[in-house]
Amino acid sequence: MEIQTRLTIDGIQCEAAPGEYLLSVAKRCGIEIPTLCHHDALPGQASCRLCVVEVIDRGRSSTVVSCVYPAADGMEILTQSEKIRRLRGNILRMLRERAPADTGLDALCLEYGVTPDERFYRDEGEKCVLCGLCAKACSLLGANAITTAMRGTFKKISTPFGEPSPQCIGCGACSRICPSGAITLAETGGKRHIWGRTFDLLTCAACGETVATPEELEYLAKKGVIFEDSKRLCAACRKKSTVSELP
Repeated sequence: MEIQTRLTIDGIQCEAAPGEYLLSVAKRCGIEIPTLCHHDALPGQASCRLCVVEVIDRGRSSTVVSCVYPAADGMEILTQSEKIRRLRGNILRMLRERAPADTGLDALCLEYGVTPDERFYRDEGEKCVLCGLCAKACSLLGANAITTAMRGTFKKISTPFGEPSPQCIGCGACSRICPSGAITLAETGGKRHIWGRTFDLLTCAACGETVATPEELEYLAKKGVIFEDSKRLCAACRKKSTVSELP
């Protein structure tokens, strides 16, 4: 029988699977912890630091990043202590100055009483909070078309040398996973525009919805996933086709 880890989060008794991270445990128990860089498909970023919590273990208090900190038996977790709220406020203040155009931060800044601070550098049109989700998604796909460039206040996500990347397959995964809408993707006239490149769009053989770019299908073919023209279906039509083929 698997032994469950028992801990307390904000006074609520919770159980965790062996090795489960605190953020996951809290979410399952209905306790909200703010985060920007966490995505269930791409865990372990720990870059935005908003999910900090206070851990009291064996009488000692420490501050940890909950998305990468494993639960342990007997822990007491505080997600809204005065220290944690102060830390989150400072983090949000820096993120707000880094990405003033990211309207997704507005509600959090209001909750934590964050106002503009002129001590920090501001790029008024910037939305990117440097969560790293886009670069990680691109890396896991194997395209490696974007990465982190430059340092300090000028750090950004970019293609190599800021030029249109020949490695980009136009899949749009980076744009879809971005929490702040910083990556511009536009589709007009059967074309997709992203990262300074324009891609043709192939449509579903059944319903006509967009499926992929030719570059994306070529990439998948190299991975052993091949779609015949007659079977090039969107996710919804593929599901219907699978169901209809069941005995």
